[in-house]
Parts: sequence; C-alpha cells; structure tokens
Amino acid sequence: MSLLFGLSLILAGIILIIILTSWLKINSFLSLFLVSLLLAIIVLPFPEIVPALKKGFGDTLAAIGLIIIFGAVIGVTLDYAGATRSMANYILSKTGDKNASSAMSIAGFITGLPIFCDSGFIVLSGLNRSLTARSKSNPVFMATVLAGSLYSVHCLIPPHPGATAAAGIVGANIGNLVLTGIAVAVPVAAAGYFWARFMTKRFAVKTGQDTGPESQESTTSRLPSPVKSFLPILVPLLLITGKSLTGFLFPGNASTCIHLIGFIGDPVMALLLGMLLSFLLLPVFDRKTINHILSVSIEKAGPILIITAAGGIFGAIIKATGTGEQAGVFLSQTRLGLLIPFLLAFILKTAQGSSTVAIITAASIMAPMLDNMGFPGETGKILVMLAMGSGSMMVSHANDSYFWVITNFSKIEADDTLKVYSTATVVMGVTGFAVVLVISLFMM
Repeated sequence: MSLLFGLSLILAGIILIIILTSWLKINSFLSLFLVSLLLAIIVLPFPEIVPALKKGFGDTLAAIGLIIIFGAVIGVTLDYAGATRSMANYILSKTGDKNASSAMSIAGFITGLPIFCDSGFIVLSGLNRSLTARSKSNPVFMATVLAGSLYSVHCLIPPHPGATAAAGIVGANIGNLVLTGIAVAVPVAAAGYFWARFMTKRFAVKTGQDTGPESQESTTSRLPSPVKSFLPILVPLLLITGKSLTGFLFPGNASTCIHLIGFIGDPVMALLLGMLLSFLLLPVFDRKTINHILSVSIEKAGPILIITAAGGIFGAIIKATGTGEQAGVFLSQTRLGLLIPFLLAFILKTAQGSSTVAIITAASIMAPMLDNMGFPGETGKILVMLAMGSGSMMVSHANDSYFWVITNFSKIEADDTLKVYSTATVVMGVTGFAVVLVISLFMM
C-alpha cells in the first residue's frame, strides 16, 4: 500500500469519526468501531479482519482496564464519603479566605488526580460557590480556576482514561507517565490560573445567578479527617514513585526487596491499595455500602473502558496497514518532531469535543511511527504522550460536555465560559507543549 493511499484512508477515517461523533451525535464506541471495521475491510484479507479487531480490543483492556476501574472506585468513594470536601476545606484553612482561588486550584489539582474532571467539578462546585461568596471573588474566575486545575491532570495523567488508554496503545510506562505528567501539569494549571485572573480583570463578566453558601458546609463535622482523605491519593502516588526510583537507581537488582517494591508499585496494585484505603473513609463499612459504590463505579468505568478499547481497535487496524512506519520515515524528515502529535490531538479535540477520544485516536495514529520519527524507547514515548495530552486540552468549547458542566454547575453564562475558560484551555495546552519541549532538551 502506498503512503499516500494509506494516509488518505486514515484521514478519511478521522473525518468520519468526527462526523459521526460531533455532527450526527453517534456514540463514540460505535463510531470508532464502525470506522475501524470499514478500514479493516478495505486493507485486510477477510480471514484477518475479526482477529485484528479482537486483538486491538483485548490488548487495550489488558493494558488499562484494571487501572481505570480502580481509579473510578477511588473517585466514587472519595465523593461518597465527603473526602473531597474535607481536603478542600483543609487546604482553605491553610490558605485563608483571601486566597480562596489558590485554595480551589490546589484542591482541584489534588482531588482531580483520581477523579474525572467533570465528576470532580460537580463534587466541588458547591464549595466553590460558597468560597466565591465568602471571598467576594469573581465567580467566572473561580469557576475557571477550579475547572482548569481539574482539567490539567485529566488530560495528562493516568488513571484518567485518555492518558491511560493512550499509554497502553503506544506502550508507555504508566508509572513514569504519572511522575512526568505531574511535573507538566503543575505549570499548566498555573498558566490557566493566571490567564483566568487576567481575563476576568480585563473584561467585564456577569456575576452569575447564585453564589450563596451551600448547605454542604453544615455537614463539615461529619466529613472524614484530612489525613485519611489524602491517603487514597498519596499512597498510590508514593508507591508508583518508589517503583520508578528503584528501577532507576538499582537497574538489574533482583533482590526480594526490589521485587516487592516493584510489585506494590505497579499502578494496578498501587491503585488497588488506594481503593482499599478509600473504603476506610466510609461512614458505614458494610456489604451494602461497598456493593453500592462498586456498582456506581462500574457504571462510570464501563463506558470509558468500551470507548478506550474501541480506540485500541482503531489503532490496531491502522498499524495493520503499515502506513505508520512509512509515515514515520517521511515525517522524520520534516523535523517537526513533537509538534506532530500535539497538532494531531489539538485538531481532533477542537473538532469533536472529547479529550479522551482525541488522545486515543492520536495515539493510535502515532504508535506505529514512533521509532522512525526519532522517539525510540521509554523517554520518547513519554514525551509523545505528554505532547498529545497537551494538544487534547485545546480547545474546550461548546461541543465539549465539560464546558456545559462548568457553566451549569457554576451558574454562570455560557458566553463568559467561552470567553475565559475556553481561551484558558488554549493557554494551558500551549504551556504544556512548551514544558514538554523544554523537558525534551534534557531527556532526549
């Protein structure tokens, strides 16, 4: 198959996915599967079509399935037990009402590590409006600060579905991605913060419909302690960090201690321990409560698992065409480097609205090209992952469900969300890519 024909097929597939998901409003899983099947019929012999579809589906679930499930359980449990509000209240107690915006940014960043951005925003939106009223801050500014901090980790760091699935597709080490992703997400969140402050000072925005205190504050005495609330997040991160550090400091060491650290520091086992720790936060620890939390978590994780696995099918079919290797050789001569995965994810995100679909699709296209484009080994995969994650941030606008979660739960006007939050996602994405470029100077 010629490079031109292969690229034309992939481009047509991407356009078709965008049309099906954005214009015709067809479910992302069905859209990805149908496009993958159509491509497979065009490029593969009939006996190889079904095995290729199964392999793409199964390999993706094997790589990221348990991580997404355990991450969803931690998020649901923290929400159910009130731990997210406990952490936010603790951070606020240290920063004070005058620094309410900084408090919400920190709270959003930390609680957003295991919780999807839309769920995290819904959980913290009541507290955010209360802090807005107490500190007499601009509600659009406060909403954007919280939204941006949650969004920065959602697009860059596992166990969030897009980053996790894309890591499985390109074969990146999830532990290393978590650590490097946090280093990138911090300046990204800061850039969103300062841009929101600049925009809300420069342009007049409406004050919203209601910024009064929420009744949730009256339940503060029944919230779990901050120390216990932080444990399900911090312990898995420390374990994953420990595994990465021992692998770096003691390469080839086969001692029992190193093996044990590697076992409990595997993202699956680390998140499993985080899930068990989160259960200790429950006011009532019984079979009924646990079953309810698991049922809700599986309901949340199920659609994400299906969509990510469909993205794996799309990637497997693209790989089967052989176009990736050819394109990698060609693109390596353009010297665009990391700009290619960044722009690819950016275009997909802006066009169809979902950061998850954007980064999964971009990863499916990039995976076969990495070696030929000059990104061999673990370091290259991590940099490409973070470039795609940065691109998948922009531009979040009216075709993104998170845009409407921010608008509706903050009780602000859509045009203000578009003016401040949507432009902030552009600044955040560009900042993330700039940080990745700087990191690449030292790592490549």
